[in-house]
Amino acid sequence: MSMLSNLDLIRRVSLFSMLTPTQAESLADAVSKKRFKRGETLVEQGKKTNSLYIILSGRTRVVMTDNKGREVILATLKSGDYVGEMSLIDSEPHSATVIADQQVDVLVLGRESFLGCLSENSAMSFAVMHGLVQRLRKASQNISSLALVGVYGRVAKVLLDSALPDDTGGLLIREKVSRQDIAKMVGASREMVSRVMKDFDEQGFIRLLDDGTVRVFERRVLPR
Repeated sequence: MSMLSNLDLIRRVSLFSMLTPTQAESLADAVSKKRFKRGETLVEQGKKTNSLYIILSGRTRVVMTDNKGREVILATLKSGDYVGEMSLIDSEPHSATVIADQQVDVLVLGRESFLGCLSENSAMSFAVMHGLVQRLRKASQNISSLALVGVYGRVAKVLLDSALPDDTGGLLIREKVSRQDIAKMVGASREMVSRVMKDFDEQGFIRLLDDGTVRVFERRVLPR
């Protein structure tokens, strides 16, 4: 984990960018650093932690599980994202589990300090509210996609959302995403996702590279 001070780390987090120098220094005394290994749980569905986790590095997945043990991946979170704010605001258990996909370093902020920041800084309150609205919009889009778009369209959307521009001006999914993970994102079987990926490869929509990355050639969603 970086040897930067808590204050230096806070200044790098967009959520805290609107704090005054005095507020930032006060917050630096209230946070602690923590490291999660790959596969470890940051927060667990149905439980409370009374802390906000601000991701400094690494990647996590947000997973919801039903009473039969079936999982759906709601989102992936990276550096700059934060976890646990909903439970801190309404005092209810976490609605989903967040698991480290790789080693993850976080800043941990307790409930009282978090709520104190919100009450003392309206800009930060707005930033948290804006983040909640964005998550709600994304959830609404996912629900709409499950109800109105076929599996081909849902898989294409996941691929396009995951792709980033590369040096050639094309689109590349650099981080490996398993067929099983995609299946959990789109509400389909692993076998169906494998069939869709094979069709996309044959149609020239994607190219599966030997190193596990995926090149995406067309910015469109197939309507099947």
